[in-house]
Formats: sequence, C-alpha cells, structure tokens
Amino acid sequence: MHILTITINHGQSTCIVKVLIVEDEKLLSESIITCLRQEGFVCEAADHYKLAIQKIESFDYDCILLDINLPGGSGLDILNQLKKNKKLDGVLIISARNSLEDKITGLQLGADDYLPKPFHLSELVARITAIIRRRNSGGNNMLQFNELLIDTLAKTVSVNNKLVELTRKEYQLLLYFAYNKNRVISKNAIAEHLWGDETESAGNFDFIYTHVKNLRKKLIIAGCGDYIQSVYGMGYKFIS
Repeated sequence: MHILTITINHGQSTCIVKVLIVEDEKLLSESIITCLRQEGFVCEAADHYKLAIQKIESFDYDCILLDINLPGGSGLDILNQLKKNKKLDGVLIISARNSLEDKITGLQLGADDYLPKPFHLSELVARITAIIRRRNSGGNNMLQFNELLIDTLAKTVSVNNKLVELTRKEYQLLLYFAYNKNRVISKNAIAEHLWGDETESAGNFDFIYTHVKNLRKKLIIAGCGDYIQSVYGMGYKFIS
C-alpha cells in the first residue's frame, strides 16, 4: 500500500517515501541508503535478482532504484515483471554510463528515468523526488503555483494567463525546480540533470547561474513572484 501523499498546488505535505534500492555494490548501496534516510525516506535494499523479485511482488514502493547488472538476473527482467504485474512503482535506472542500449530498453519498458554511474547523491535525491511528484499528480499535466502555470503537455509557461517565452533549457530548468519544490538543489545536480555528460567539459557552473538569472528575470518581468531563491553555498530552491 502506498503511504505517500503530495499536494502540488498548495505546498508540500508531510509524507513517508518508501524506496527500494536494487544494487549489488555494497558500498554504493550503503551510501545511497544513508543519504536517503537523512532525507526522511524509508529504505529497503536488495543485492541480487531473486531478492528484488521477492520484494517487488510482496510490497509497493514509491520509487525503485534499479541497477541493470545483478547477480542472478537482469534489472530489465525486473522491469518486465513490474509491467506484467501492472505495478505502479516509480523506477529510476542507475547503471553504467556506456549502457546506451540498456537505457533505451529500460525506458521503453516503463522506467521513469535513467541516471548513469557515477552520480552525485544530491542529483539522485532530486530525481527521486521528481519521479514521485510526477506520479502523484493524478495525471494532471498542469502545475500551478499562484499566478504561475506550467502546462507539461503543451510545454508552455504562463503568468496571469499570459504566455512567457522561455528557451528549451529555461523551461526544463523551471520544470525541474517545480518538481522539486521546497528542496535545495545543488548546481551540480542541475547540471547533471539538464546537460548530462556535457557538464564534464565545463570548468565551472557559471552557466547555471546565467540560466537561472535569465529565467528569473523573464518570470519577474511577466509579473511572477520571485520563487527561485539562491541558497548560499548550496544551490537553489523553488518556493511559492
């Protein structure tokens, strides 16, 4: 039984998030569990295929972190089993950077997102939160924060019913903030989410500051409240 409730339009409610970590690398699994528990998540772990199958058939999870290469089987087969059982658990694949074929197959089988290894734990937390918010929005493609309205189907943003012209990256950035409302997101997490491998060639994150500055300026000029706040030494937070 799912025990998570999220209210997008009226702030963040008190919730318990249950996560299953399917990962055979012990140190990585332990690091993830420590991080997620600090965020208030309830965590369970499975370090091989058979145990993972037993858990997903016995319990429901708000999000499953799923490695592809597991002792005794493949994470892709676990995805197939979830689909066969018509389970609604969110799934975030965590696997090697060079597994492009696995990424495509996993997304085709119903995974919500894919995060290549190695990754930063702050990015992992933000991705999990985004998956949970999307899955608990009741299929509603409209995200509203007072005068600000985001249409995730049409990919448009309006303030007081007037469209705001954003670049593709600015729209993705705003949506990422909205799905992680009231959570501090590091510059590194933003870069990893929106630019992926391209961030490896960047010497610093000054380009993040530029994109955030431009996004905030466009929204404020349109009459929107200044919901994107800088958190000194840490990153940014979306508050409405």
